[in-house]
Parts: sequence; C-alpha cells; structure tokens
Amino acid sequence: MASLYSLCLSKQQLFGILLILTFFSSSRAKRCYKSIISFGDSLADTGNWVILLQQNKPTPAFPPFGGTYFNRPTGRCCDGRLIVDFFAQKLGIPLVPPYFRDANCSNCRKFQKGVNFAVVGATALDNAYLARKGIINELTNVSLGVQLGLLKTLLPSLCSSSSACNEFLNNSLILMGEIGGNEFNLAFIQGISSEVIGGLVPEVIKAISAAIEELIELGAMTFVVPGTIPLGCLPVLLTRFRTSNKQAYDRYGCLIWLNDFAHYYNEYLKKELESMRRLHPRINIIYADYYQASMPLYLSPRSFGFKSTLTACCGGEGPYNVNVTLSCGDPGTKSCDDPSSYVNWDGAHFTDEAHRVISNGLLDGSCTIPRFEFPSCAS
Repeated sequence: MASLYSLCLSKQQLFGILLILTFFSSSRAKRCYKSIISFGDSLADTGNWVILLQQNKPTPAFPPFGGTYFNRPTGRCCDGRLIVDFFAQKLGIPLVPPYFRDANCSNCRKFQKGVNFAVVGATALDNAYLARKGIINELTNVSLGVQLGLLKTLLPSLCSSSSACNEFLNNSLILMGEIGGNEFNLAFIQGISSEVIGGLVPEVIKAISAAIEELIELGAMTFVVPGTIPLGCLPVLLTRFRTSNKQAYDRYGCLIWLNDFAHYYNEYLKKELESMRRLHPRINIIYADYYQASMPLYLSPRSFGFKSTLTACCGGEGPYNVNVTLSCGDPGTKSCDDPSSYVNWDGAHFTDEAHRVISNGLLDGSCTIPRFEFPSCAS
C-alpha cells in the first residue's frame, strides 16, 4: 500500500504547478487582443443603420448626435462614444468600423483590426419568428443570425486559410451585443402579453448561446456577453408606462416591474453562460453585467457629476423630455447644453459620459463574471 507521503506532492512540485497555473490564467486574462468583433443593436452600432438607410437617413446621421466627442454625427445613438469604443481605446486598437461602410470589401484590411455588425433595432431572433408572436420590428431585419452570416462571408477576405481564420478569431475579442433587448422593448410597447414575453426569454438566450457555439467552432476564444440594462430607468419606457401609482416606482424613480424583468432575464442568461463554461472550460465566456455597471449612475449620480438621471438630454417634452412621436434631432426637439451632466441621451440610450462610467466597471472586472480585467494595450 502506498504511503501517504508518496501520494502527496512535494512543496517544490506543488509550487511548480502553481506557477504554471498562474502563468496560463494570467496569460489568458491579460493577453492583448488584436481586434474586436462586435455584434448587437443600437447600444453597439457604430454607423451601420445610417449606412443601410442612405435614402432615408435617420436622426443619428444628423446633429446633435456625435457632438460631444467626435464633433460630428457618426451614426452612433449617442452624443459621443459607445461601450464598444471604450473597449477599443482600452485595448489600444482603432475604433471598430461598421461593416456596411465597406460591405463589398474593397479595402478589407481595415477590418483586420475589428469589424462591427451591430445595427439599430437588431434582435437576437429573426423578424419572421417575432411576427408569429405578434411583435413587429420595422427598424431592421439584420438579426443576430444575419450578423453572424455576414462575418462568415467576410472571413475568407480577411484570412487565407481556415487555420489563419482560426488564429484571427482566437486573437479577437468577441462582443456579443448587447443583443436581445429589442425583442422585449418592442413587446412591451406593442402590448404583448406577459406570457408571450416570458416565453421569449429562453428563446433569445438560446439564440445567443447558439451563436457563441458557432463562433467557438470557428476558433473564437474570448466572448463578452452583456446582460440587459435597468429597463425601468429608461425615459422612453418611463414615459410609455407612466402611472400615478407611486408604489410602481423605486426610490430612484425607476419602474420596479421593468427592472424586475431585467433581473429575471439577466439571471437566466448568467445560468446559461455558466453551463457553457462547463462545456468549454478553455474558452473565456465573460458575463458583462451592464445592469450593475449602470446602477451607480442612479444610486449616486452626483459623485459622477450627473445632475439628471431619468430625463433625456435630447428630446421633446414632458417630465422625462421624451415625445414618443419625435426623435432627438427632429424639428421641435431640443438638446441640453451639457450632455456630460445627463445619464440619458435620447430617451433610450446613454450619454458618452455615462458610457464611460459603465465601461470602467466592465473593463476593471468589477462588473464581470468571472472577474476579468481587460489589459491596457495602448502603445
């Protein structure tokens, strides 16, 4: 019978194993990614929607959009940068260009440092499926499945072989959205029953996990998968579901039932991602807690310099400066003098400054599961 000593590792052996484990875990967490591949909706779109609607350009193509950081409209639904922009700046790579700026790939080399497929109004589920549930999406039909198909079509122009494409994806940070929120926003606004909306949650998350599985097969190694934001704090939804019942609001003025739904969705997504980690232990699957990263904006706004949390900087009228028949930039709307003092830009999207605060909580790992501190790779 073997002695207890022979079954145990020596201190030197144990120390050596710990060094190896530390090396591999730190190299995975602190590697410098060479590109960002972004999927998603308006929270991540850096210009695709505006390009797609050239004949009837939407308001993000015009001032005051983009005025804070870029000094011009860029097609982003913001006065400045989005979370994907802060990720790119942290990683030291160029801001991620929209795919449809060069969909014909006349100069594909610029996509080797990153490409963004996100489109305003995009959903995780396709429009035909949503229509069968009574949900109509008139903004776009570029769902997550379509976006993934666009990447697959693009890859042969970026890399010369399957192994080269595998390496390209291996060295890329994959941002999976935010995607899926529009299914629920549309359903809420269109008066879809709670039973149908609840049934959409597993379907949306299944679509997201299926896309991740396909990307793993192609060679991707690191995924950032956002949850949804505090829906009950969005001025557009506060306007749509305004009520005289004070019990419907929390102490910060947000609608409790909408935030409860956001919690429910996020918990479901976290469980799915945990299951995926067990299936793929060598893959970095990072839950980005947009909800918790956003909450400091509402809990202690003045500590970040915000004067307004629930009122849109750019909009129409009413207690939340939102007119459901007018969009920011339309005639009859107005923009605040200092967007950096506002959490919300246009009723549905954050300001540049709010995105900065949210991004800090993600990039330092304090609002990710597992904790994943993204490296600063700027030259």
